Amino acid sequence: MEALLSSTSITSLHLQPPSVSTFIPPKPTLKTKLKNTYNKHLYSNYNYNTSLRISCSASKSATEATAIGSSTIPSEMKAWVYDEYGGVDVLKYATDVTVPSVADDQVLVKVVAAALNPVDFKRRLGKFQATDSALPTVPGYDVAGVVVKVGKQVKGLKVGDEVYGDISEKALDGPKQSGSLAEYTAVEEKLLALKPKNLDFIQAASLPLAIETAYEGLERAGFSEGKSLLVLNGAGGVGSLVIQLAKQVFGASKVAATSSTPKLELLKSLGADVAIDYTKENFEELPDKYDVVYDAIGQGEKAAKVVKEGGSVVVLTGAVTPPGFRFVVTSTGSTLTKLNPYLESGKVKAVIDPNSPFPFDRVKEAFSYLETNRATGKVVVYPVSEEYILEKLAK
Repeated sequence: MEALLSSTSITSLHLQPPSVSTFIPPKPTLKTKLKNTYNKHLYSNYNYNTSLRISCSASKSATEATAIGSSTIPSEMKAWVYDEYGGVDVLKYATDVTVPSVADDQVLVKVVAAALNPVDFKRRLGKFQATDSALPTVPGYDVAGVVVKVGKQVKGLKVGDEVYGDISEKALDGPKQSGSLAEYTAVEEKLLALKPKNLDFIQAASLPLAIETAYEGLERAGFSEGKSLLVLNGAGGVGSLVIQLAKQVFGASKVAATSSTPKLELLKSLGADVAIDYTKENFEELPDKYDVVYDAIGQGEKAAKVVKEGGSVVVLTGAVTPPGFRFVVTSTGSTLTKLNPYLESGKVKAVIDPNSPFPFDRVKEAFSYLETNRATGKVVVYPVSEEYILEKLAK
């Protein structure tokens, strides 16, 4: 696995990043005005819900590919970096991080959008030090962008392809130093898929880790057509996709899900037959039992009380109570490719938190918001590589 950084100190990496609190954006220029025009056009394609944004279509200008020759790839890039474990304040905005080299089985992706996941901040807090890569680290797993360089063994992707995926096959097993919160990231070809044609980069970036986790959890639980399911935290990044996959891909007979009062209508719009308001009802005291309970919030003991005999409880966080089980997702481009038809048909939709996207220079703010556990769907950072947006506008 290629390492972005050859040393373990920021000083030796030539990183002298300004703190975000002292970063002063430049006065509006023609480039800024062009970007704002692009954003205004992009957002006009979203359908708005009172509590969040759900979308499955994008304009032609947001999906056309632009090939970028490897000769234009710089040696250094902007990225977020941390060289010690801790809260959001350990994150530093750097402008001179070395662009990662590309192994024979990898492609270099110019990052247009990236999404945040709980594993990102848990890793930054030092919860996985036993298997973590050496510091410093550029965080970020989910990516959507354009291929700008390919390794010698790459067969299925070419320069100019718009792709999305999770940059690590196993998020906690030897994760990379070079993440997606940077202008460029190197990714194994097998972890990426072509971006669904009807999705923009924001939507695509929100999907990989969450949809792969949702899908693998249902598969491991033996979920199949005609079975019933209860999703705990159905409005979250994973839960919102579990509901949709259970209905549209696996053929569930009944899907129930929990959320707070303002998000009940969202659950129904995603396909939930029963929306349970956890602020008013205790789901474990209700009479219904389910073939599978997908616990995406950390209530394993309660979840075990509502599963049918012979059923399963998928646990993503918190204690595991039999018949519960925990797993670490294996990310593959083949899973995304398999699910692309459901995304392109609109049967499965990306769910984006209404506060997204966060600009690249506000990553600290994006993480702070994610860590409140109040996000609906996914928190996305966009645009990461502004030059790519401007090149498309120029054409």
